[in-house]
Amino acid sequence: MVTRSEDCARRDECLRNGKGTVNIKDLTNKEGLYGHGRMFAHITVEPGHSIGVHNHEHETEFFYIIKGEALFDDDGTPVTVKAGDVCATGYGKSHSIENVSDAPMEMIALIVLE
Repeated sequence: MVTRSEDCARRDECLRNGKGTVNIKDLTNKEGLYGHGRMFAHITVEPGHSIGVHNHEHETEFFYIIKGEALFDDDGTPVTVKAGDVCATGYGKSHSIENVSDAPMEMIALIVLE
């Protein structure tokens, strides 16, 4: 299966009551995840914007930071993350991420199901 970049859905959305909006490019749809996931996306977070705190039950979400830096809330513990870092949240834990830098932050987000 191949998904062409020009066929990927794009949208700006406020996620989980975060600050501002984030730009989401869906890298595949639900069918493309073959029943093993809920989301696979390239997300850009502008300076001062965020994805608000939320839990993950019966699934795990991974963030792979491609570019920039951000403040990741790892179930209540703030951690600065940068390009090359991987964040994982699952099993009833919570997380959020906020771009506290002066440049856009880009990441890949993948939600896999139990």
